[in-house]
Amino acid sequence: MSLLIRNGRIVTAVDDYHGDIFIEDETISVIGRRLEMDADHAIDATGKLVIPGGVDPHTHMDMPFGGTTSADDFETGTRAAAFGGTTTIVDFAIQEKGRSTLEALETWHAKADGKASIDYGFHMIVTDMEDERLWEMRRLADEGVTSYKMFMAYPGVLYVDDGTLFRAMRKAGEDGTLVCMHAENGIVIDEIVKRALAEGKTSPKHHALTRPTRMEAEGVHRAIAIAEVAGVPVYIVHLSCSDALEQVTLARDRGALVYAETCPQYLFLDIGHYDQEGFEGAKYVMTPPLREKWNQEHLWRGLVFGDLHSIATDHCPFCFKDQKVLGIEDFSKIPNGAPGVENRMSLVYTGGVVAGRLSLNKFVELTSTAAAKLFGLFPKKGTVAVGSDADLVVFDPQIKETISVGNPHTHHMNVDYNAYEGMEVQGVSQTVISRGRVVVADNVWRGSPGSGNFVKRASFNA
Repeated sequence: MSLLIRNGRIVTAVDDYHGDIFIEDETISVIGRRLEMDADHAIDATGKLVIPGGVDPHTHMDMPFGGTTSADDFETGTRAAAFGGTTTIVDFAIQEKGRSTLEALETWHAKADGKASIDYGFHMIVTDMEDERLWEMRRLADEGVTSYKMFMAYPGVLYVDDGTLFRAMRKAGEDGTLVCMHAENGIVIDEIVKRALAEGKTSPKHHALTRPTRMEAEGVHRAIAIAEVAGVPVYIVHLSCSDALEQVTLARDRGALVYAETCPQYLFLDIGHYDQEGFEGAKYVMTPPLREKWNQEHLWRGLVFGDLHSIATDHCPFCFKDQKVLGIEDFSKIPNGAPGVENRMSLVYTGGVVAGRLSLNKFVELTSTAAAKLFGLFPKKGTVAVGSDADLVVFDPQIKETISVGNPHTHHMNVDYNAYEGMEVQGVSQTVISRGRVVVADNVWRGSPGSGNFVKRASFNA
């Protein structure tokens, strides 16, 4: 099937021009002005932006955590992502302690196969890595899993000690792959949590109060130091605060191969959300937690000046009524995570472009191109170019919507609340195209489960 997009303003991380795009065999075939070509279907993009489909490098679909499982699986989650203009996700397979990472990869392939409606890749969460299993990391890379995530948080569950961290980092560096770090000092945080609970401090807000920014900054500093000695590039996930950003900036100033993402929740929400009446603050229990509002301008500045490289969602939704309530008497038992995969593009456009913080090119870079480059997807993903996958969004920069769980234009995630409830955004993904297939048109779903492909990712290239 062929498709012709006419009269659009085509914007990439570096380009901004008007033209037409001809798509055939799932890829972009021709770009030019006033193309006179026969196509099976045509889309008039007059007055609209035509941008690369969003790349969200941090999602958790169908993930077991805290005695339950995230509310979106690969069918509902990728559909919601597509409604929001994201056409590729990189999710996380999780190694069980003492089990093979290759077994974990098979498990996550089974979760996604036949369900995902957009393309997807995997990182591997490494929970232990003894010398005799280091060879598995090379096998994972050969299978297109070229990044690994390790946790300094959640002792007894996902936490890895510094020895394991260094061992896996050194092997990743030898193989030309990338290490993603959840950087918080989980050992100290657990002590703070125990003391708070002993003092009867059980409300959702204490999730935030027991995870101070200095413990995130310490984790970032230590992760970078170990990575430098191990000789591996490191990517800090979901960076939430000025303290942690300072460590990234210092390391990059001395030439370290350090990269970092932040998330919309840290750009738009703040610690005041935990003060909502009753147990409502549990909706915002995520890790790291929401911070003091003044951190937001520091994060925006980090995005503008290139010390933060991408905006991911850490989409990990748990329903308020039957999952978050697991911690109603103990904040440490509230499943950590929040929804967001659907709202990312419109939020960043509003807070970035409309607010005058970001150029259109930077908007595309932060929501698509940078992640595609860092995680071995570029130039198949993350740009508009001849030969690239036809993952495109016809984006209307003028339409306004109010985000709400009750608004069918803004909420298709399988969760009973929206973290950005009541927030007005300007700029929506009107038509979404995944490898040449229109999957969303004027808020009507045209995709199908199983049509998304697993994408093998290339090794890291600085």
